[in-house]
Amino acid sequence: MDSLIAAAARALAAGDALGALKRVSLREDPPALALRGIAMAQLGEHPRAREAHQTAARGFGAHEELARARCVVAEAEVALAMRDLGGSPRALAAAAATLAARDDRGNALHAKLIAVRRLLLLGRIDEAGAALTGLDSRGLAPSLRAVAELAAAEVALRSLRTAAATAALARAHAAAEITQVPALLAEVSEARAALDRPAARRIAAGDEQALRLDEVEALLGSGALVVDACRRGVRAGATWIPLARRPLLFTLARALAEAWPGGVDRDTLIERAFRMRRPDETHRARLRVEIGRLRKLVTPLARIDADARGFVLVPHAGRDVAVVVPPIDGDRAQLLALLADGVAWSTSALALALGDSQRTVQRALVELEAEGRVRSIARARAQRWLAPPLAGFTTILLLPAALPDA
Repeated sequence: MDSLIAAAARALAAGDALGALKRVSLREDPPALALRGIAMAQLGEHPRAREAHQTAARGFGAHEELARARCVVAEAEVALAMRDLGGSPRALAAAAATLAARDDRGNALHAKLIAVRRLLLLGRIDEAGAALTGLDSRGLAPSLRAVAELAAAEVALRSLRTAAATAALARAHAAAEITQVPALLAEVSEARAALDRPAARRIAAGDEQALRLDEVEALLGSGALVVDACRRGVRAGATWIPLARRPLLFTLARALAEAWPGGVDRDTLIERAFRMRRPDETHRARLRVEIGRLRKLVTPLARIDADARGFVLVPHAGRDVAVVVPPIDGDRAQLLALLADGVAWSTSALALALGDSQRTVQRALVELEAEGRVRSIARARAQRWLAPPLAGFTTILLLPAALPDA
């Protein structure tokens, strides 16, 4: 490694992208291109960074397997920053194995952390947590330790384990303080600030109250019957009944929970569930069928009794009833939560993260753009979508798979 390459690498490790570019900007050899790509990525020039890494990987010879693996890792990180989530993770896994076999622990761990962050963006929390298990960042650079702890904190936050998240964020902050890299310090600070922001709203007996993440965790662990509008399901203790794929039943459950300890008359339930303002006997018959289905599903947690006016929710064991709703209203809250990270997302990446069809996401984005809540840049395949940060609260509970489905 020549002196300019070594100096550029040191500058990048310290977060000085411009300093690194000054040393390698006029060189076209593969090592210089690889470092130039990293510098451009740090400056936000992701397409040019990706091109530089691809060119560098092609330029390394067959005997330079380690260098090519490092380029694959760098390109994967750029793809993650561009929210290009559609690629196969096999190349990254193979690169991580090569790096580990060549005793490059730092870059091997970096590759695994990129894979974890991709899983988190896709909402695959359990897989991300399993991938983090066994990763040992001790003895490595403080920047890698900070990133590893940030990933562990996000897994804990999205699993509603706030004590574990707080501890991981404290370790991440300590490691980031050693690096003094501004971007890393800012990321840790933002994650810590999320703990103190409202994450949801609680509706109980007609009153509404803002909740932090730790308060949501305490409510879910209290044994109360909670109708969760963030993840569309009903929970009491360890029992979770998902209703995300049964929106009509969830609407009925929420209406009954919001009215508890009172009941809801049949016409109101028909209007909310079926959107019919002038119900007739066919609607009342359909309501009886849907209430029967909901009654069967929630039998382990509560009864649904009928009276002369309508129906009332009666939880078992004298439990309290509460409804947890997102901090922002609307059917597109999850979409806005993903866009709130300030990164430009493609429609395909949003569809992949949300588990919806690309056409459904496109329609939602067009409607949000008409309302002035999102904006697009570029066109055709290069089109990306942005939204202003949703200040004042955290969107953790709105992100895909924030709670287990079973």
